[in-house]
Amino acid sequence: MNTLATSFFASRVTGGAATATAALRVFAGVFFVLFGLLKFLAHELELSEFVKYGFPDSSLIVYLVGLLEVGAGLMLIVGIGTRLAAAGLAIVMAGAILTAGLKVGGWFHLGVAPTMLAVQLYLLWAGSGRVAFDRKLAAV
Repeated sequence: MNTLATSFFASRVTGGAATATAALRVFAGVFFVLFGLLKFLAHELELSEFVKYGFPDSSLIVYLVGLLEVGAGLMLIVGIGTRLAAAGLAIVMAGAILTAGLKVGGWFHLGVAPTMLAVQLYLLWAGSGRVAFDRKLAAV
């Protein structure tokens, strides 16, 4: 594998920081899977919230965000393509802050969303940490 691909999968942290990074990655993955599933399980409620935030009245948007959250969340949980998943989720969180955060505000949209954005930016920089498929791919 070439150096660019290897560095894409490699983790920048070692030791205890790698363990903490892996725990943070898995926690964030579970968070996004759960919130992504809500886009499917409580679709009408989520759609009305998206409209309130200024999005068009389109189920497709809600489903696409849910699919991204579930898919990228699962990638974080298993630690494969961590940087790619973190990049996609960082965009979702920036969008949440710029829409729901500005329109509605509140502790969730202006507290949790920026925190999860910061977590994704950290994972984008650090990589997967310990116990991840990315580590095996980096070694190839």
